[in-house]
Amino acid sequence: MQLALAPMEGLVDEALRDVLTRVGGVDWCVTEFIRVNDALLPAHVIRRDAPELARGARTAAGTPLRVQFLGSNPSTLAETAALACELGAPVIDLNFGCPAKTVNRSRGGAVLLQEPELLHTILRAVRCAVPAAIPVTAKMRIGYENTDRALDCARALADGGAQMIVVHARTKTDGYRPPAHWEWIARIADVVKVPVYANGEIWSVADWRRCRAISGAEHYMLGRGLVACPDLALQIAAARSGRDYQPLQWPQILSLVQRFWQQQCSQLQHGFAPGRLKQWLKWLGRNYPEAEALFVQLRQLQDCAALDRMVGGAALELPQAA
Repeated sequence: MQLALAPMEGLVDEALRDVLTRVGGVDWCVTEFIRVNDALLPAHVIRRDAPELARGARTAAGTPLRVQFLGSNPSTLAETAALACELGAPVIDLNFGCPAKTVNRSRGGAVLLQEPELLHTILRAVRCAVPAAIPVTAKMRIGYENTDRALDCARALADGGAQMIVVHARTKTDGYRPPAHWEWIARIADVVKVPVYANGEIWSVADWRRCRAISGAEHYMLGRGLVACPDLALQIAAARSGRDYQPLQWPQILSLVQRFWQQQCSQLQHGFAPGRLKQWLKWLGRNYPEAEALFVQLRQLQDCAALDRMVGGAALELPQAA
């Protein structure tokens, strides 16, 4: 079983990838999507969104990083993917799952699930442009407005050269509303010969057990569930192997928050750092009442010095990575 950390635009940046992979249990992670339009992206844009390339495409904890692109122009996606490989990307991932309206209006993400032929063309172009030793993978949803073309899209991706497919088990229209339709992961796995990862609505070990039973999946990508419960991957791995595991408690989670805050202050313009901190605290509040209380205390603050005092200043010792 492999467990991957999903990209979440505007949240799962280098700082959060670092913190979450330090906790352990994550086999690989992905950059936030890098949008490619009608021109080759310059190298500095790729390095900006994938700074781990300077460390051998690994987080500080040593977790491998894949570089994800989003767009609809096969030639510029192919050129940009080839450049990313020259910069050190070990895997190229293509996003056909983003449901955001602004992304879909510009013909990116899930809207392309209405055009299986274009999916195949994009995969083929990128596969041909990327060195043979570097895998090309893809993420999809089970449809745009409905699931009528889900199997065709999966076949198009696999036949085009995708060596692995992550399936978010909802349509674009579903957004992030429960439930996730995990039965479609099994249906897709039946029609392609590449590994299929299950994604969507896995918030707990109990959810993972249900997903495994319904989807038959061996591998999983965790998104919001891992952001809200940083050791969810460790909990799932322990459950799968039948080991006892004591979940992280709030003092350990707070040390993660403190590290994240310090990294945000050093990596981002200060004007953006408070928003990232509050966003993560809000997600953590699903599982840790103390996180919700801290969010309430600091949600009106924008001054980084005041936030620094509130969060606790100096970083505490992190849990050891597994």
